[in-house]
Amino acid sequence: MKPGIVIAAPMSGAGKTTVARSLMAAMVRRGLRVQPFKCGPDYIDTKFHTAVCGRPSVNLDLFMATSGHVRALYERYTEDADIAVVEGMMGLFDGYREAEGSTAEVARTLGLPVVMVVDARSAAYSMAALLKGFTTFWEGLEWAGVVFNRVGSDRHAQMLHDVARAVGIPCLGCLPKEPSVAVGERYLGLDFSLLPIKDAAPQTASLHAACRHIAVARDAEAFSFIYQEVLDQLAECGEVTFFNPLRDEPLPPQTDFLYLPGGYPERHLPGLHAATAARESIRRYAEAGGRVVAECGGMMYLCRSITDDSGTYTMCGVLPYDITARTADRRLHLGYRRFVLNGEEMRGHEFHYTRYAGTTPPSAADVSDAKGQRVDTPVIVQQGVLASYIHLSRMPLPAAATTAGDATP
Repeated sequence: MKPGIVIAAPMSGAGKTTVARSLMAAMVRRGLRVQPFKCGPDYIDTKFHTAVCGRPSVNLDLFMATSGHVRALYERYTEDADIAVVEGMMGLFDGYREAEGSTAEVARTLGLPVVMVVDARSAAYSMAALLKGFTTFWEGLEWAGVVFNRVGSDRHAQMLHDVARAVGIPCLGCLPKEPSVAVGERYLGLDFSLLPIKDAAPQTASLHAACRHIAVARDAEAFSFIYQEVLDQLAECGEVTFFNPLRDEPLPPQTDFLYLPGGYPERHLPGLHAATAARESIRRYAEAGGRVVAECGGMMYLCRSITDDSGTYTMCGVLPYDITARTADRRLHLGYRRFVLNGEEMRGHEFHYTRYAGTTPPSAADVSDAKGQRVDTPVIVQQGVLASYIHLSRMPLPAAATTAGDATP
């Protein structure tokens, strides 16, 4: 297994992404081939990793995949790399059920050492108690060291070096307070609208003899929440073509499978509304029985309309439902999801503030969270369309190629 490190923290907001990207950039400058990973279902941090490393960042998620699959992913994507940098999620031991699925469990599964990023604002020797607790809480974790972030002065840095020495963990560095390097955030995470689109090219894979023509909607924001492993799965099934509905690009000819991923469509309603050729081509394809998987923002785009604070905008009209993105209607829906459809268990993640306006769709499956508790997230099945607010960890694709007339999702 190729060498790597896991970047973790006691909690969100401590600076994991800053430290991870900085280490990636430093390694790339030294000529190393760095393979980035992200713990959990995050589809935003991976874009920053990809921009730095020049190769797709891959999610490692122990709810959506087994430990054996996570190890296989690590080995597969690091095969031609020199080193891996794995950015953790939330706090080190925060999982979907206690520590299950946490960054710590990913580190232990892969046997990788942990670098702890600690926000040291307004604290000095108290950091010793925090570090002592984290480094002794679980057996079986290897510790590479600690990076103190938002350090106030040289004297503060020296005090923190003394803290690390007292705990017996290497101090790898102290990052000063520097507001100019802070990354702005939006209500679904970091602002990535200016990043180049590099994560969308699937790895080359052998195709079936009867090649399926797969269309994937993609742009920098409206349709951009795409897991690299899903793209690679699609590439194993057929020829993948990207198109941009926001630029009024119609569905590519010969499409027999359409993937509409999530993103920020609610931030581009006038443009999506004006792109009539794209909307009409998708509506005609779906009404003819074409196979479609639409997730979150992609599902919203398939609905009749989306309303925000400025008005109501017509969308594709494939699904007879309406979405509200009005500020007054915002409500957070967040968490892992699973459901069984046609005898197959599907797993994914839900994270949005928009919701259905008026009629809520009936669900074709019972949906539960990571703890097995029922949630009210509908799974829509309509002819060849499978749509919901859930970002799936993999595509529900049949073994053999289908045609647009196949109406079984």
